[in-house]
Amino acid sequence: MKGFLTVAILGALTLFAVYAIADEKMSDMKMKATSSRSWTGEVVDTGCYLAQEARGAKHKECGTKCVANGMPMGLLTNDGRLYLLTMDHDNADPYNQLKEWVGSMVVVTGTQLERSGMKAIDVTGAKPVAVKAK
Repeated sequence: MKGFLTVAILGALTLFAVYAIADEKMSDMKMKATSSRSWTGEVVDTGCYLAQEARGAKHKECGTKCVANGMPMGLLTNDGRLYLLTMDHDNADPYNQLKEWVGSMVVVTGTQLERSGMKAIDVTGAKPVAVKAK
């Protein structure tokens, strides 16, 4: 009986430890969201950018075709950060407008999301960056 009780206590302690470690790991994976703000950068198709660093006006035609065929879009900011762009479920229009601006500089408004190290912007607004006349 004493041996069974010892095994039961050790088993319960082990399960408790496993649960505590798993709970700590899961809290690291929970989504973090910030309040609404704006970012400036270039709209890129994530496949070509990540594989070949393809971007800019010379990649516009290919990037637009990739996005139209389902490739996720990203925003490459001036400081070199790449954010996945996600569609706001209440208003998809700004996100869909970005599909026409692949290879162009834009200002994106939205909420930054982060989970498991991946950063995204839930797009609530978008507009092209005004080109300065020379």
